[in-house]
Order: sequence, then C-alpha cells, then structure tokens
Amino acid sequence: MGINIALDGPSGAGKSTIAKAVAAKMQYVYVDTGAMYRSVACYMVTNGVDLDNTEEIISKLSEISIKLEYKDGAQHVILNGEDVSDKIRTPEISMAASKTSAIPEVRAFLFDLQQTMAKENNIIMDGRDIGTVVLPNADVKIFLTASAEARAQRRLKELQEKGDPSTFEEVLRDIEQRDYNDTHRETAPLKKADDAVEVDTTSLDLQQSIDEICRVINEKLGVKKNDDDGAVKKERTPRVLMEVQPISKTHHVNPLKVLVYGILRWAVIGIYHLYYDIRWEGTENVPKDGGNIFASNHRSYQDPVFIALHARVPLSYMAKEELFQGNKAFKWLISNLGAFPVTRGKGDTAVIDTSIEKLESGRNLAIFPEGTRSKDGKVGKGKTGVALIAAVAQTKVIPVGITFEGKLKFRSKVIVRYGEPIVPAEIGASNTDSKSLRVLKNKVMEEITSLVHE
Repeated sequence: MGINIALDGPSGAGKSTIAKAVAAKMQYVYVDTGAMYRSVACYMVTNGVDLDNTEEIISKLSEISIKLEYKDGAQHVILNGEDVSDKIRTPEISMAASKTSAIPEVRAFLFDLQQTMAKENNIIMDGRDIGTVVLPNADVKIFLTASAEARAQRRLKELQEKGDPSTFEEVLRDIEQRDYNDTHRETAPLKKADDAVEVDTTSLDLQQSIDEICRVINEKLGVKKNDDDGAVKKERTPRVLMEVQPISKTHHVNPLKVLVYGILRWAVIGIYHLYYDIRWEGTENVPKDGGNIFASNHRSYQDPVFIALHARVPLSYMAKEELFQGNKAFKWLISNLGAFPVTRGKGDTAVIDTSIEKLESGRNLAIFPEGTRSKDGKVGKGKTGVALIAAVAQTKVIPVGITFEGKLKFRSKVIVRYGEPIVPAEIGASNTDSKSLRVLKNKVMEEITSLVHE
C-alpha cells in the first residue's frame, strides 16, 4: 500500500496548485478530487439538469465518464472524452460543485476510484473531506487555509488571466457562500481532521507555501532530507519532558467526604439557580469516578464552582500563589476546598507533581489552560501544562465551556457545557514529547472553543 497524503481546506486556499507542485517535488501521484466533483457539476450544468433536483442528478451519474490524464507534465481532466480542465474552474461550476458534492450518491460514485488510486500509489489527494472521510488513515493530514479575502484575490487573478470578467466583490461573495455551503452540508462537511496539521498561507507566497507543506510532510513521516547527498535519514527519537506515570485509579476519596460533598453540591446548585439564570449541558459526559481532568475556559472566580457542581467526586484546582499569602482564614478555606498554589510565569514544575498526586489520590483536577481570565469571553491561546499533566497521568480530559455576557452578576444567564472526554492515547498522545503534547493541547483547546461558541 502506498503512502497517502491528505490535503483538505476551503475553496480558493490553493490546494490544487500546491498539491500538484508538492507531488511533483516528492514524485508522488497527484489526485485532484475537486476536479472530479467539478466535472460532475459541469456535466449537470451543461446538460441543463436542475441542481435542486437530487433524483435527476443521481439518474445522470451513469452517463458520466471521468479520467485524469497527464500530458506534458500537467494534469488534464477528461469528461466523456472532452478536456474540461479550464471549463470546470469558473465560479458557476464552483457553486454547482458545492451543491452536487453534498449528495451521498455523487460521493459514492467517485469514492471507489479515489480509494483504488490511494491503495496502488504514493499519492497526494486534495479536497474537503479527504482526511475525515476518503482517507481517514492517511499517513499525513494537512488542513490548508487562508483568509477569505486572500483566497478571493488569488482566485480573481486566476480568472482574469483566463479573461473572466468577474469582480473582486463577486468572487469574494462566491468564496464566502461556498465556505458556508461546504461547512454546513449534512454529508461530509468541510472539517479539519483531529490529527491534521493546519497551515495558514495568508501571508505566504506560492513557493513558501510549497516549502511549508513539504516540511510538514517530512516531519510527520519521520524523515529528514540531507541537503548534501539527498539521502533520507530517520529523525532522532523525540525527547520526552517527563516519564509517563499512568495513575492507577485504585485510590478513592473517603466515601463519607463524597456523601457530604454530594449534599453540599445539590444545596449550592439550588442557591445558584436562585441567584443566576444558569444551566448545565452535557452532564452525561461527566465521569462518575475521580482521577479526571476538567479543562475549561476562564471567565470568573466562580468557574471552579461552576465546573464542580456536576462532578460527583471533589475537585482540586490550581490557584495563584498570591491567594495563599496574607489572610490565614482564607488560605485555610481555599485549601480545604481543594486549591493548591502555583507560581505563574516561572515554570513551576513542582505543580505538575502535585497535580499528579491529586489525581492519584482519587480527586478530580480542574485546570484553566489559558492561565488567566478572559474579560470578553473569547477563548485565548492555551498553555501546554494541561497536556503535560494529562499525558503523564494518561487520564481523561473533560473539556468545559463556560459562557455568559459581560460581568457576572445577579440573574446573569450562565451556560456550563461539558464535552466528550478526551483520552490522550486515542489521539496519539501516549508520551510527553513535543509532538504528542501539541496534538493533545490543540485538541483540548479546539473542544473548549467549540463548547463556548456552541
């Protein structure tokens, strides 16, 4: 079986141009799935088929023959014996392809051909659902993107070179409409695969984009090219930050404490319902045991309580060192509520050990990956700490999204959403090397962001 490279991304991101160049540079076969879908759309438009009539479109599939041919180093798309390589690149065909490609029967019609090519060759295949549907086990998955304005400008230049009179506003409108269609269709919507590497080419020229894609592919395949002799060598074994110490899940919090904690939880839930317009969603995703990490965006000092009220086992959480200085009564209170100090901005490695100890003892752990509160509700850039703790402990991470407008006050509408647990080993984070931690951190932050904006 050949090496498969999946290249996904929105319309106008330059997937086809870049994939062709990368394929030529790496001597891989380039499979332009977009051209296949455009060819189907082209046939329907040319023959006057109603694009809103799904049954009519399906009935015409048997009349279509598509071939990819290579002439003088360039790929040509042959539709029923006619070279339509240029014809399928117009805005009209782009919009038509967005509609027809959402039909399951159209996708099934082309699926077998794409799968056969992938099995028999080292290929680079580009499209919108290659890494998620067509080649879910691809060796390398890349999500290529750029701003809508940058994509529209590139597409406009391409059309102008062909004599097309479209304006920038028209092309931008088509790009934005197709983005919406592609991401909202029921069948195989445009979506970045969980294990895909995102490459933004907004500020990159064509050659820089090609070089970046090649670098990502070589890095993911675990090879490095020697510039002197062209030989391919294995990269060094990734350096791990800490040894993996999976928690045993055999220790449990004292049952009496859990009982008292449960009674207090429901009492506080009642109080919070009186004070706030609050609801919790996704509570079925909250594990019944301890030793789990709850990773949340950070909006207010109430966040640890919001998270804890539907966790059956008490939570521990990190708190800035300053809170443990001064008032002894307050220090006693937060310590007994599960807080422990962390020195922010100084690489406090001892906090990692303390976190593992809390998890091993059977308690849950609440972490705010952003490290500081957000005043406007936007999710900031996450830090690696949550990924490192989860990877060392090899325990579940439950993403949490907390949403409310403005400042938290009486009768504020608050929504707390728990997402599906993330298991480090299941997404390739079975160690603490930089690659594993990056994958895990990105996954956690993506899920938190999704919950906040749901």
